Amino acid sequence: MAASSSNDTILEQLRNGSAQFELVSSSPVASISTPNPTPSTILRFFARVGPPPGGVSSSNSNIKVERFSVHKVTGDGRCMFRALVKGMARNKGITLTPRQERDNADELRAAVKEVICEDDNERRQYKEAVTAITVDEPLHRYCQRIGRSDFWGGESELLVLSKLCNQQIVVYIPETEHNSSKRGSGFIPIAEYGAVKKKQPRHVVRLLYSGKNHYDLLV
Repeated sequence: MAASSSNDTILEQLRNGSAQFELVSSSPVASISTPNPTPSTILRFFARVGPPPGGVSSSNSNIKVERFSVHKVTGDGRCMFRALVKGMARNKGITLTPRQERDNADELRAAVKEVICEDDNERRQYKEAVTAITVDEPLHRYCQRIGRSDFWGGESELLVLSKLCNQQIVVYIPETEHNSSKRGSGFIPIAEYGAVKKKQPRHVVRLLYSGKNHYDLLV
């Protein structure tokens, strides 16, 4: 009876979000945004049992699979920035040369660095991005890394650039990465940034994120 009562308590804590856990590992998995993780890292987090936010079901029958063509992007550390500038240019009917694509990608990275690292007033407008950054590393360390040409862009930079460029961005993964038992050729949306007002429709830039930490453009 005591064990049953304890289980009931734990389940109730899981349902209401008050359960706390500690994950202790002597050899933690390295994050792509945390080059030198500290051994014996202890992570505290909350868990909640229930439907995802908004009541969206996670069952396979309700997953939205979309079809696009993949435009490959050079994997030189700028791939996310390259894919984004390529998509925005394409939406304007502009074709970039390889050099223009590279230079514009570097300009986007520099723009993120400016608003996050060099201007306190600007940084206050991007609290979500700062939170995402500082979960993995101190802000000053991030600001040292983002200036390098091989800096990998990700969620934090998409949060900034979607707002800075007033650009709606949707990130997808291959259908096969969601369910390895299938051989589908479609793509599943996993994140959306920069939703715009209905009175200001804009072309969406769709990015494909693969399990190899690489971004391509979907059209």
